[in-house]
Amino acid sequence: MPRRSTPEPFALQVGTRIRALRKERNMSLGALADASALSKGHLSSVEHGLAAITIGTIARLAEGFGVPPMYLLTFAEEDERAKTAELLRYLPQTEVRKLRRQIQAQVAARK
Repeated sequence: MPRRSTPEPFALQVGTRIRALRKERNMSLGALADASALSKGHLSSVEHGLAAITIGTIARLAEGFGVPPMYLLTFAEEDERAKTAELLRYLPQTEVRKLRRQIQAQVAARK
């Protein structure tokens, strides 16, 4: 992947998100690189917004974190739906299913 000399704004935002998730999980750069089958150098470039990020890179990182790719590309400070998605990350799967059913019922009632 090409490496930039200055960060591209959106790539830097995604990289900052990836770094925050990595630190939240107490993962080293090497541990995430291993879990996502990326080199440490490329991952460092991604975190600093210097690498061109492909869909494949996003998919591998999401797999390394064990989360859906959308969690790498949503920013809670920018959007109410993203704030909700961020909160969902902290709930057990059973609670997420329960909330999904409640939301589905509300949406169906509006149709």
